[in-house]
Amino acid sequence: MRYISTRGQAPARDFADVLLAGLAEDGGLFMPESWPHFSPSDWRSMRGLPYADLAARVMQPFVGASIPFDVLRTICRDAYAGFGHPAIVPLIQLDTGLFVQELFHGPTLAFKDMAMQVLGRLFDYVLTRDDKRVTIVGATSGDTGSAAIEACAGRDRIDIMILHPQGRTSDVQRRQMTTVPAANVGNIAVEGTFDDCQDLVKAMFADTNFRDEVRLSAVNSINWARIAAQIPYYVAAALALGAPDRDVAFSVPTGNFGNVLAAWAARRIGLPVARLIVGSNRNDILARFLESNDMSMAPVEPSLSPSMDIQVSSNFERLLFELLDRDPEATRRTMLDFRTTGRMTVSEPVWHRARGLFHGFRLDDPGTEAEIRRLHAATGYLADPHTAIGIAAAAALPCAGGVPVVAMATAHPAKFPDAMERATGHRPPLPVRMADLFERTERFTVLPNDLATIEAAVRALAGRNT
Repeated sequence: MRYISTRGQAPARDFADVLLAGLAEDGGLFMPESWPHFSPSDWRSMRGLPYADLAARVMQPFVGASIPFDVLRTICRDAYAGFGHPAIVPLIQLDTGLFVQELFHGPTLAFKDMAMQVLGRLFDYVLTRDDKRVTIVGATSGDTGSAAIEACAGRDRIDIMILHPQGRTSDVQRRQMTTVPAANVGNIAVEGTFDDCQDLVKAMFADTNFRDEVRLSAVNSINWARIAAQIPYYVAAALALGAPDRDVAFSVPTGNFGNVLAAWAARRIGLPVARLIVGSNRNDILARFLESNDMSMAPVEPSLSPSMDIQVSSNFERLLFELLDRDPEATRRTMLDFRTTGRMTVSEPVWHRARGLFHGFRLDDPGTEAEIRRLHAATGYLADPHTAIGIAAAAALPCAGGVPVVAMATAHPAKFPDAMERATGHRPPLPVRMADLFERTERFTVLPNDLATIEAAVRALAGRNT
């Protein structure tokens, strides 16, 4: 398996090189040069597999010859061994034709653990094999940072610096990042929004001298390995509901578009996915695009669902590349115009291609609280604000013909205790292993939204541990 850049001006690479590179040198994102395909008999043969073995089987074509299958399977088994539910990704029925798949049973209580626990071990294997080390820099709107730190803390060949927008994550989300005492971990609270943090990360990758100096790598969903490791849970849900002999639909609360892109990738490799619902909060750029071909930036507004407080969804570039028939020049030009003008212009045929599969949904904060309250009263289920948006979207946009809809539960409700208590009167406790989270010492630095300042902090972390 080889990978190419969506912007066409970077050399093709294998999976191991893409893992370490993260972002392509031309500013594009890596995509498979050609897509693997699983037949109906392939899907049927995976029914009943333990989740870790299923994950290795689905990821194997994307990994190719870079990592032996036995090693990949061991990595997946180790990654999921410590999860808090024996099914890893349990599927729960809420109503006729409506299900929720819980992705938050990992060490940091968010769906990001599903990929990060695999990624940390993939990095370890490749870096040890090739006698290399890297400096990982990531931007987080809430959950990615803690999952990345949990996966990388204490690893000998990795330094990791996470940027989060100051004051724009929940207290639990922030403390999960900033209370890890490992020497290879750094945290920066950027005076700005998540989009500012993401732009800083991309600017560091574009700074070739800096990129080479600190051996920069990424764990955000700009890293293709993250997407590859998220495809399996869509497969698991679909197989449990009768695939490949029955279609299924997914409703995904979406910020950076990586999670729903993994669902699209599952469909691209042969899973029978009838519909993908994109759930947005008040930062509704994706919903506006799907509703009226209006992808225009607006200021990022804080909300009850901070992991979705994003206006520039990086992974949309990967879908755009496919919608434009894999034309790298058209993709590059469209993305550069978008960043210059704040508005993405796509033709009506391209927009209609997107709308053929994707459907947008938005819910503001009062609506989110109301959905949390309604769901708890009706079923006893506690959904965090992100998950509540996904469930509301699934209920609002049911599929015809009895196609089941699975809403992705992306975070544990205990990560947002204030919102849960306001909505339901119930304050969900943190798991025992996190009970002392608010007693732990925080370690982070508040810095301005300035590239040189941020690069200096990253350089200091990398230099300290070399």
